[in-house]
Formats: sequence, C-alpha cells, structure tokens
Amino acid sequence: MDNNNPKYSRTNGPKKNGRLKRNKQSQSSSKSKRSLWSKILLSLIAALVLAITVGALTFFAYARSAPKLSEQQLESAGSTVIYDSNGKKLMSLGTENRTYVSEKNIPTQLKDAVVSIEDRRFYQHHGVDPWRIVAAAMSNASSSSAGLQGGSTLDQQLIKLSYFSTKRSDQTLKRKAQEAWLALQLDRQYSKDQILTFYVNKVFMGDGCYGMQTAAKYYFGKTLDQLDLAQTALIAGIPNAPSSYNPYSSPELATKRRNEVLDAMVANKKISQTQANEAKNENVTTGLVEKSSTKTTTTTEKIADPYIKQVIQEARQKGYDPYKDSLQIYTNLDMSVQKRLYEIANTDEYLNFPDDQLQVATTVIDPNNGNVVAMLGGRKTGDVTFGLNRAVQTDRTNGSTAKPLLDYAPAIEYLDWATYHMLKDTSYVYPGTNIQLYDFDHQYKGNMTMRQALIESRNVPAIRALSAVGITKAQNFISKMGFDYKKTLEYQNGIGLPSSTLQNAAAYAAFANGGTYYEPQYIKEIVTGDGERKEFSSTGKQVMQSSTAYMITDMLKGVLTSPEGTGTKANIAGLYQAGKTGTNAYPSDIADKFPSNAAMDSWFNGYTKNYSISVWVGYDHQYEAGNYLDSNSIALASLLYKDIMTYVSQGRSNTDWKRPSNVYTRYINGVRELYLAGSAAPSSSLVDKASSTSRSSTSSASSSETSQTSSSTSESSTHSSETSSSSTSNESENQSSTSSQSSNESSSASSTSSVEPSSSSSAQSNQSSQNQNNGGNEQPQNQTPPANP
Repeated sequence: MDNNNPKYSRTNGPKKNGRLKRNKQSQSSSKSKRSLWSKILLSLIAALVLAITVGALTFFAYARSAPKLSEQQLESAGSTVIYDSNGKKLMSLGTENRTYVSEKNIPTQLKDAVVSIEDRRFYQHHGVDPWRIVAAAMSNASSSSAGLQGGSTLDQQLIKLSYFSTKRSDQTLKRKAQEAWLALQLDRQYSKDQILTFYVNKVFMGDGCYGMQTAAKYYFGKTLDQLDLAQTALIAGIPNAPSSYNPYSSPELATKRRNEVLDAMVANKKISQTQANEAKNENVTTGLVEKSSTKTTTTTEKIADPYIKQVIQEARQKGYDPYKDSLQIYTNLDMSVQKRLYEIANTDEYLNFPDDQLQVATTVIDPNNGNVVAMLGGRKTGDVTFGLNRAVQTDRTNGSTAKPLLDYAPAIEYLDWATYHMLKDTSYVYPGTNIQLYDFDHQYKGNMTMRQALIESRNVPAIRALSAVGITKAQNFISKMGFDYKKTLEYQNGIGLPSSTLQNAAAYAAFANGGTYYEPQYIKEIVTGDGERKEFSSTGKQVMQSSTAYMITDMLKGVLTSPEGTGTKANIAGLYQAGKTGTNAYPSDIADKFPSNAAMDSWFNGYTKNYSISVWVGYDHQYEAGNYLDSNSIALASLLYKDIMTYVSQGRSNTDWKRPSNVYTRYINGVRELYLAGSAAPSSSLVDKASSTSRSSTSSASSSETSQTSSSTSESSTHSSETSSSSTSNESENQSSTSSQSSNESSSASSTSSVEPSSSSSAQSNQSSQNQNNGGNEQPQNQTPPANP
C-alpha cells in the first residue's frame, strides 16, 4: 500500500467531507427528533390544559345546579316514606321516635371507631380526599381492601344520604360533581365535629333504625356512652351494610364486621392490639335486647304489610335502597281494597273459617295496566312485620286454573280450535307410565265440546288438548305471561302449575284485556332526596290474539253461570265476569290418611274488565293431621273472590267484552258457540243433535246424559241474552256464511276432534308430580245465584 498516495491517506479530502456530511445529517436528525417530541409534549400539555379547563367548566356548571346546603336537610331523619295510590302516608321506614344525640354526648370512642373504618383522613382533608380516591382505586385494582371502604369521605357520604339516591344508575358525572361540591361547602361551613354529629344521627342502622343513638337503644337498651368497646365497634360498622351487619340479621357477619372495625382502630392507633383482642372475644349477641320487645306496628302498617314488603323489594330491583336513600315512594295500593281484604280474612263478618290456622292469599290487579291494587299475604299473622307473603309464594300448584292457560288458550291460538271442538273424556294413561288420570268422580263422560269440558273442569279432555298443542309450544305460550320454569313441564302440569296468586292474577288479566300481558307493578313514582321524580309503568306485550282471549272468556263465563259449572258460588248476578276454580287433592300415596273428599289447595281466578283477582286457600303444613280442606273450606276461595269482587265493582263500569271481528258464532244444540276462519266444522254428531248417542259409548257416562242435555238447554237461554247489540248484525251474517263452510270442514272434524299424546313420550319427574292423578278434584257448586252487587 502506498501511504503517500492521497487515495489512501486518512486526511484525504473526500473522506473528511463524507464524515462531515454524515455528522451534519446526524445533527439534523437529532434536532428533528427533538422538535417532534417537543411538539408531542406541547400537544399533550395543551390537551391536558384543555381537559382540565373543560373539566373545571363542566364541574362548576354542574355545581351551579346542585341543591342548596341546608342544616335542616342534614339533620333530618332521612327515612323513606311510602304512600298509597291516593297520596296518603302508609309508613316511614324508620323509627318515628328517633333519638338524636348532641355533639357533646357522642363518645370519643365512637368517633374514633367511625373515623377509623370510614374515613381515616377525616380530620386532614377538606371534604374531598384525592389521596383516598387514588388509594381506593389502587386497592380495588389489587383486590386488597386493607380497611378502605371506597373513595367517598364522611362528608360525601353525608351529602349522599341527605340529598341523593344510592341507585347505581344515578351515580353520574353530574351527581358526583354536585356531591363533591357540596362536600367542599360542607367542610367550609361546619366543623369536623358538627359533620360527624350529622353523620352519626343520619345513617341507617338496620331494622328501621336511623341514627347510632337510636340503634344503641334498639339493640342494647343503652345510650352510646354506656356501650363497651366491642358494642361500639359493632354500632360503627353497621352503616356499611345495615341489612347484613346488624346482629339480629346475621351474628356471623356482624361479628366479622365488628372485628374489621377493631382492626381499623388499631391501625389508626386509637386502641391497642390487646384491647382489640379482648373486644373480639366478646360474643356479638352479649347484651342484645329481645327483638320482639323493641318493635311496634301501626294498624295501617299491619294491614298493608304484605304489599309494603313487595314495594321495598321492587324499589331495590329498580336500583334504589329504601333504607339508605331518603325517598318518597308512591304506590298503586288502593288502601280501601286492602283494608276490605284484611277484614274478610281476619274477622267473622264475611266468611266462616274453620280455624285460625287456615291460610289465604289474594292478589288484585288492574288488567289495563298491571298495577297491583291490593294483596293479602295471610291471615291471623299477629304483629309480624314483613312476614311470609303467601301471595307471591310459588310452592303450591294452581290446580284446574291452569287449564285455560296451558291447555285451551294455546289450542285456540295455535290450532284454531272452536269452542265446540270435540274432545274425548275416556280412559287415559300418562304416556310412558302406568298412571291413569281421573276426575273427582272417577268416571268418564265420553265425547264433549271444549266449552263443556272447561265448564265442568274435566281433567282428561284438558290433557288431551295439551298434548295436541305440545308441551313446548304450550310452555312457550305461558312463559310470555310470567310463568318461567327452568325445567320442561310435564303433561300433568295441564291440571296444575306451581305458581302464586300474583302470577295467576296477572296472567288472567291478559284474558280480561284482550290478550295483553302487563308485568305486575307496585310502584308508580319515586321522588329522591334532591327532588328528582321517576315515574314507572308496565309496558304491555301482546301475548295472544284478541280472539283467543275472547273465546276463553266466553267459555269461562259458563264456569260461573252454568248449572254444571264448578264456580257458581263465585257468581255475582248482573256482573259481566269470567273465572275458573282449581283444587288439588292429596297424592295417592298419602290420600288414605285423609277423608275421600279432602283437598290440599283451593283456588279461584276470576276477572271483569276492571279487575283480575286470584285467591288461594289452604294450610301451610297441608300434610299434618287435620290440615285438610273439606267441602266447606274448598268453597272459601270462590266466596272470598265473590266478596272482594263485589266490593271493588261498586261504582265501576259494568260492560261485556266485545266480540272481535274474526270470531264467528253459530248455535249448536241451542248453545252459542264460537269459531275462527280456520276452525274445523262441528262434527256430525253435534250438527245432528245426536251428541247423547255418541257419549253413551262408556257405561259410566250414561248417568250424566240427562244433566248434559239440560245444560245445553240452560246455556241456550243464558248465552242468547249475552249477545251484545254491537255484534248482532255481524253474527247474523256470520251464521248465514257458515253453512257453505260446514260441508267442506265436516270431513276433517272427526280427525281433529281428539289427538292422543304420542306413545313414545316419556313422563318426567319435576315439581308437578303431585298432579299426576289429583289435579282437578272439582265438583259443581250448584247454588242459586246471589243478588246484584
């Protein structure tokens, strides 16, 4: 290599120039990157400033619309008040004799306990604690609570209790901003001890108690300064979850919460570990006052108790806490109807009950909106508050009142059955079993129309109707009316569904209003502490065609008016109404322990265009000796319905249901029957008035033919007077048009009149197994109809 050659020299011109060029490019690139990062940083700063500015403007805009801070509001008891449909107060969810404790009488020990568990930096912050918010967020993210109870300070909790609801959907940015603003104002206007005094007297303490002094007397019969350390820690811990942490509800949870308070006091250096351990060794029930001796109930509260219990539950379902929030709840309760129900069940002025153990449940619903008008949860219950509400219990089956719902309405809806559709009342065994289905008389009546089968509440025709529709379709049908079951129903459910009077009244209301189901509603309006009003109503859903509802109603009228009807004792002369009875006999394996005519349950579901009412009668412990219904007790469901329906119908409109345009009429053997365009024509035995011959195929049926014929004659006179003037012209036209259709349809009538369930179907064993052989244990209630209401 020639080092003298400029080409290989380290200092030759081209290399130096190249290196300088690269240095300049590198410097230029660095400057460009620094410039880019500067721009990004400036953009972020600008965005942050803008966000802060917008946030501040939004905060102050929300703050301007916040409620005004009021000492009266801060000191108020804060309890929720419940009103009836007329705006009259039913009750307050707090003790009326709240014991207010003054600032000087709050023990230091209680202050230390409250601050330690709820807001450890209470004396350092100014109403809002940013550090606490950050710590709570980090704690929640790591799932380690370490005694922190969220980001709200005691000031914010007091503001929320005084002005806002605790409903989750109400925790909006606007509400949070207003809450923070008021907390800041609170800290400026009042001392820490004053704020703590407001809080101690405001919080809900479980079992209707507001304020810690009230709770100390309620639970221990002492004032706050008389409580020991363990009792003080218990009182301080209750407000976080009053329904769970009070010692009456759950001693275990109360103990756990008390110990958390003691640990927080140790961490906050307010007590020693030795003191905490000694307090933890004390049983949480030590010194507790007997609960029964500390609660009084007014007459109004006692009468409305089952309804109020459901109101509280519905408010919680809507996201409110009636015990923590200061609410005004306006309900749909008609107190006059509620009082009448109570009097019917608890006095001897209306009905004769065999003993005080016999129970009843009743629900009254407005079929036009789903409003629950009144509710009876039992009788002779004493002064128990929020006790067992039998009106919403679903552990008893509704007997034959299930037939219109699960059997016949789906057959009309899906199969276009006419009311004259022929069904077999002959020997029947549940598919896949050796269990034979009987009626109360253990007889069969041969062929009969759907109308007559429903009026007489025959079991076999009902199950044949169900099998023709199919379990799946039928169950889907009733699921739209509030009957939701996790398991697939069985054939025997066609004569009994596990259900409540609430479910039954709401479902039958869909028949009353033309096919629309409204979810039952107890509450019509809630007003929160800051004056915000929220109205509630049930949105109706069309669950069946109006033609189905009308045809079921037309048949159910006969249950009350026909001599063979099972519900004649519920009939109210002159009132347009429809209804269905239901009874449950004892299962065959224990039936021999009771009289042959004994029943476990008696039901009546009935309705007008204004009210839908469901009644249940029975014993809580129906399998115990003597706890059975005899014929007189069985009739109580119908009689109770009659009494309350007579009462509520006074002064109300009394109009018949109007026949839909797609429902046609024809008279068969003097009976006004209904059919749809797709219905099969009546069988030749009906047209030729030879039904008595066709029904004589079984020897057991022969004795019933005389009553069957007289029933037709009676129904003819009854139904001929039911035809409304608005439909007369339509009916005459329809009758003339049916003759041409009759010849075309008659050939198919016999093949569709009765459909057997498939032999391959298998019986199941779910909650309805007791109905396999004992569902419709009903007999006609022959009786002269009573006078007009």
